[in-house]
Amino acid sequence: RSRTQSLHGPSPVTTFGPKACMLQNPHAVMHIQDPASQRLTWNKPPKSVLVIKKIRDASLLEPFKELCIFLTEVKNMIVYVEKKVLEDPAISGDENFGAITKKFCTFREDLDDISNRVDFIICLGGDGTLLYASSLFQESVPPVMAFHLGSLGFLTPFKFDTYQSQVTQIIEGNAAIVLRSRLVVRVLKENWEKKARMDEKGIILTNGDVESSRKAMQYQVLNEVVVDRGPSSYLSNVDLFLDGHLITTVQGDGVIVSTPTGSTAYAVAAGASMIHPNVPAIMITPICPHSLSFRPIVVPAGVELKIMLSRDARNTAWVSFDGRKRQEICHGDSITITTSCFPVPSICSRDPVNDWFESLAECLHWNVRKKQNYLSSEDEEF
Repeated sequence: RSRTQSLHGPSPVTTFGPKACMLQNPHAVMHIQDPASQRLTWNKPPKSVLVIKKIRDASLLEPFKELCIFLTEVKNMIVYVEKKVLEDPAISGDENFGAITKKFCTFREDLDDISNRVDFIICLGGDGTLLYASSLFQESVPPVMAFHLGSLGFLTPFKFDTYQSQVTQIIEGNAAIVLRSRLVVRVLKENWEKKARMDEKGIILTNGDVESSRKAMQYQVLNEVVVDRGPSSYLSNVDLFLDGHLITTVQGDGVIVSTPTGSTAYAVAAGASMIHPNVPAIMITPICPHSLSFRPIVVPAGVELKIMLSRDARNTAWVSFDGRKRQEICHGDSITITTSCFPVPSICSRDPVNDWFESLAECLHWNVRKKQNYLSSEDEEF
């Protein structure tokens, strides 16, 4: 079932995927909601799970097999796995594991729609597996349980050592969740084509009139939209509009438009603040601006941003979405960005607040400093 409630509205119930929903404190719906009170619950017991494994990582083979055997044999779950994962020779060549893989439901990215078939998702790998899981669902996203088996692990709070008890808790509906807002991005491309014109002898001329046609594409983005200068040596020169009003022109290497989840990714490397994923906001961070006064800013989640090449830009720009689908932006093209109605419900190991601060400390070593020595009364005399 698709999500039916507003991301920032006062409703106490929000649904994700076919069976999952979130319960909040119904007595506090008109007050500021405590993030720790957001709990996962099930309308019906979950029966299907999507397992996402980082491709070409030999260290994940045994955890992947062990988890799949547990889900199918012990929990009697319907397991969905992407077809290219099973094409790995280390998996397809394992005869003992072959009996398990025959029970899997497989799919291919961009070809098969599994949005209404999966009750929840388990990711094995780094933060990229959660970003990939987000990209598979352009509308309602099932709850995501991410195990830290990659390099950074900012978005993957679970450790695999005790996966059986942890997965059992999720199936029973005993878990906190954090709603990671996404950006819905619409790219409108102006395709300029010359009309073919014939002369008196029927020869086709190529210098005919020019007509334009528009091509629209839409993406759901969990971390950030990056607009940069690409391979050009010139400054990027793009206009930034907010709710239809021109607010500034970005002159530099580019600009990052990110979610609070993305604030600890590329944005923080470019000098932005780190924002908790429960905060409803959109961040605008310039990349190496040729200005001493262009500071990163935070705008409300409900606004609509639009980015276009400036009229006097010397070169085109390039855009990417969570590091994927990179494409060129030319004069006349536009990128429209706003907060999506379909967040990613990320299952917490403890709760949204503790998980976030633990990630800051472990992954980014936030505010790590040698402790100052205690000053005794005798030392004060000197």
